[in-house]
Amino acid sequence: MAEGYRSGLEEKVAAQLSTLEVPAKYEQYKLNYEVPARTATYTPDFVLPNGIIIETKGRWVTEDRKKHRLIKACHPNLDIRFVFSNPNTKIGKQSKTTYAMFCEKLGFLFAKALIPREWVDEPACPKRLAANAAAFKK
Repeated sequence: MAEGYRSGLEEKVAAQLSTLEVPAKYEQYKLNYEVPARTATYTPDFVLPNGIIIETKGRWVTEDRKKHRLIKACHPNLDIRFVFSNPNTKIGKQSKTTYAMFCEKLGFLFAKALIPREWVDEPACPKRLAANAAAFKK
């Protein structure tokens, strides 16, 4: 993968941002979140200049979903949005729940394959930027 991306989807979204001339760096920030009995670190894939956090997922396994529930509980004002290869993928072989349904239940916005232009063009929100500043450590 080019420039340290861990998936083809991350690379594709980075190329989109570059084409749109959006200055967003890959995995630039880290923030702490609490896992019961320990503190863990989450590194977002992309943070747009308007403060929207983009997490790209081809596979969204149980541990990832658990992690994002915990992050949301610790940092409820962060605006984390997902870009899935396929949001209609079931969370498990026996489950009727899709990635999209899981996001809707928890209040996460999501998209398929690329970041929607509306997200990129969305104005910066002082509350969102303040939440990021409070959560991120460089």
